Amino acid sequence: IAEIGTAFDLDWQLAASVAATVARGAFPLILAGNCISSVGTLGGLGGGPTGILWFDAHGDFNTPESTVGGFLDGMALAVATGRCWTGLAATVPGFTPVAEENVVLIGARDLDPAEAELLRMSGVQHLPTDAPVSRVAAAIEDVARRVHRLYVHVDLDVLDATEGRANGYAGAEGISLAGLLEAIHTAGARCPIAAGAITAYDPAYDPDGRVCAAAFEVALALAVAR
Repeated sequence: IAEIGTAFDLDWQLAASVAATVARGAFPLILAGNCISSVGTLGGLGGGPTGILWFDAHGDFNTPESTVGGFLDGMALAVATGRCWTGLAATVPGFTPVAEENVVLIGARDLDPAEAELLRMSGVQHLPTDAPVSRVAAAIEDVARRVHRLYVHVDLDVLDATEGRANGYAGAEGISLAGLLEAIHTAGARCPIAAGAITAYDPAYDPDGRVCAAAFEVALALAVAR
């Protein structure tokens, strides 16, 4: 219970910070330990149709009914799309759920069986780690017809193991750093990027600093692609 209350309280504070950043014409780039921060970021962006480009090794699409571990962060995208925790999410200033058809999920390969079924039945466009840039571009173009802007969420565990290990939940076969950067630039060329997030970095799993260096490249890509 404490985890849930604390997470949404932080989202409430983050929404205010993002809104203030947008008001002064700056680009909100969020560095967060978890993915539920997305709710605060979306709240700070305020009204208007928003799309989500979500890079993650996990679907984050569980609900309290489907989860087997009870991990709130594993429900982050489900919260962002209005599938669960709707009452608490509604307390975050400016937050409105993003329509599932305006979400592109890339790189999720570690899914619970019930979560995989929820994704399959949803409107979310779920692209595999080896999706060609042309397919990513087509998915973004589809979303761009319905939204004014994108929120780009990068959980660093989406990266392939050859790029380094971002945290204890990272899987083996992920996206190359080059592929991730290209996808971000492709998205920015088709729809304005209003905010970005880099999440879930644990330096204890990155002794040589390769993932940290990758995070800097991702941050630069987001700033340039906006």
